[in-house]
Amino acid sequence: MRPLPNLMSLLASFEWSFIWDNRDEFLHGLWKTLQVSLIAIAGAFAVGVVLGAGRAHRIPVLSQLAAIYVEVIRNTPILVQVYFVYFGLSEPPFNIRLTAFTAGWLTLVVWGGAFNTENFRAGFEAVPYRYREAGLALGFGRLKTFLNVTLPIGGRIALPSSINTYVSVLKNSALIGPAISLPELTYQAYSLESVSFRATEIYFTLAVIYLVVWVLSGLIRALEAWLALPEAKRVRTRQQRLWQAV
Repeated sequence: MRPLPNLMSLLASFEWSFIWDNRDEFLHGLWKTLQVSLIAIAGAFAVGVVLGAGRAHRIPVLSQLAAIYVEVIRNTPILVQVYFVYFGLSEPPFNIRLTAFTAGWLTLVVWGGAFNTENFRAGFEAVPYRYREAGLALGFGRLKTFLNVTLPIGGRIALPSSINTYVSVLKNSALIGPAISLPELTYQAYSLESVSFRATEIYFTLAVIYLVVWVLSGLIRALEAWLALPEAKRVRTRQQRLWQAV
């Protein structure tokens, strides 16, 4: 019977005004988090499509390099990666000095791109080969066949797993920010807690903000389901036309 009184006392001691008084810090951190994440998501998408296509179509050299890249990134911690990008590249022989913001989104692009490479590779490989043959029979080149046949169908197949990767990219910004003093949401929370010692209010607010990401991913999935029927019709129509050409 003790948890309820403890919960009541926690709620009674919770300083809601503290959150409002420090709303500018939270909003600034959220804006920086969104900036880094959106750049990283766009970059991870581009990397995933290019390298995923290279692996799915067994393009010489590119396919092998992509495989090595995927294995290295997926089997090393993201903190090691951001330390290498931010600190390691600044030392000889590289002497490449990056800002915390650049190192943050670049690391997330590299990390997300590795996972997206496998997402899109699986999606592209799931497209029946006869569809690509039909595209070639219509007079399309390999690139045009990929853009008009493989990418629309394979991209739809890869959408659920790629959405998971994009959500993970955003959440992993919480690891990168404090590591290299990037003033994103979690770093701002650490800074506030170190001077106010109001850990309960700060991390409760932090958790609520990140939970909004989960809600947004749910909305994206609902939109995906809503678009699934008309998209399926478009895919079937495209497939029928390709079959007629064979």
